[in-house]
Amino acid sequence: MSKDTEVDMKDVELNEVEQEKQPMREGEARNNYANSPVSEKNGIVKVKIPDEETKFTGLSKEELMKVAGTPGWVKVRWALLILFWLGWLGMLAGAIAIIIQAPRCKPLPEMNWWNYGPLYQIGDVNSFTSDLKGLAGKVQTLDELKVKGLIIGPIHVSSANKPEDLNLTEISKEAGNATQFKEVIQAAHKRGISVVLDLTPNYKGEEPWFANVSVNSLELEPALRHWLAEGVDGFLFYGVEKVSTAAPSVWRDVENIFRNQTESDGKTKKVLIGVTEKSSPNDIAAVLNKTGVDLLLTGALRSRSALEVAHSVARLYSTYNQTQLTWNIGGRIAGHLASVVGLAKVKLSQLLLLTLPGTPVFNYGDEIGLQDQPTKNPTMVWDVSNDTETSKSTFRAFFKTVSEKRMKERSLQHGEYLPLFNSTFAMAYARKWDQNERYIIALNWHPNETVTLQLKHAEIPKQATVVFSTIDRDVDKLLDLASLKVKPEEGIMLKFPYTS
Repeated sequence: MSKDTEVDMKDVELNEVEQEKQPMREGEARNNYANSPVSEKNGIVKVKIPDEETKFTGLSKEELMKVAGTPGWVKVRWALLILFWLGWLGMLAGAIAIIIQAPRCKPLPEMNWWNYGPLYQIGDVNSFTSDLKGLAGKVQTLDELKVKGLIIGPIHVSSANKPEDLNLTEISKEAGNATQFKEVIQAAHKRGISVVLDLTPNYKGEEPWFANVSVNSLELEPALRHWLAEGVDGFLFYGVEKVSTAAPSVWRDVENIFRNQTESDGKTKKVLIGVTEKSSPNDIAAVLNKTGVDLLLTGALRSRSALEVAHSVARLYSTYNQTQLTWNIGGRIAGHLASVVGLAKVKLSQLLLLTLPGTPVFNYGDEIGLQDQPTKNPTMVWDVSNDTETSKSTFRAFFKTVSEKRMKERSLQHGEYLPLFNSTFAMAYARKWDQNERYIIALNWHPNETVTLQLKHAEIPKQATVVFSTIDRDVDKLLDLASLKVKPEEGIMLKFPYTS
């Protein structure tokens, strides 16, 4: 197509557009609109005017009153009202029935601070840390083990078998000074840990109370008042049966000081702890009744026979409230746990102490298997991360795990004690509390033989789940309780749910 042709076509298109823009005459507009109902020419807009909306105004007040008063509506209203109240009463009756039929929660027993976790005995401050100031810096580490009380000392001035050198209110230079001791108390209290002071007078000598010396001359009462004013939460004495026998009036005064102090401050109850070498349940009961101490450390668990241990625990549990029961194996004089039972039984013994009904007491270093070679005050080992020879880190990790479990579970903290099995080398028992999860602890002291325990009781199921063991076992595995195999020197904890 030529350029001239393209120009002509453009002129035609422009002319058509211009014509559409021209105004239409009145006649043409009417004719076009009449003849083309669908198409509209330029400049014409069709507007549809909507019909007038009808608004609903409802009934007037007078009309409503007339309708409401009709017999039909009166009956409907009464029917709805009756249904409402019947439904409400039905829900109330259902709620009451649920409350009545639901098992009631057993009230928690009255407990003291020393019933909530283990006590940790630090007999020689210099062996544990450099001095009292160093001890204050280790409180956080002990808090990680869920320790609830520190038994410190003795730290007072004393010479072996020389009563003339005794000063119960002065701290020895080897241990530190009064300012450092206050720092220990403040650091412990900040973390909810109480401080108990070992105030045994002749702790460096052969007898704890000096031979042929009157207890009255030791000025025990002023010393108690002094340390209570410093903020300590209790005292420990070795050989308490001797004091209560030789000076009953002095011992009664000691008890009165404690009771009066607790009633006067209204805050933290003070604890009086005694230590005796007695091991039979009858002898232990006699010392407890005679001294009136809150807790008594004994030799009840140092027997080599699991059968004797089981009988002692059952006898003491049936005689005393478990808030009075205390369990220990080692101690400042008895030595460390690993030296008393052997390294192979450290975890087993930790499991026993932390799951019996009552308060467990450990010597410093028992959590890592510290041994008494060549002295009963060995230097504490703090860096156990790289220890591979004696597995100190493994011992500590197991101690921490069981201690945390004890703190969290009511069945382990203050639950009932149910003996399930005992023999020369093995014992098993259950701990249960109201509607909480139950636990079974099985222990085998035999060094070489696997023991099969037949645990059959109306209150336990056929199977239970493994929580943890002192040796390698599959956690959460179901085991048959009718033929539970416990390996040599193994302690195992199992659990089963509460069923109504």
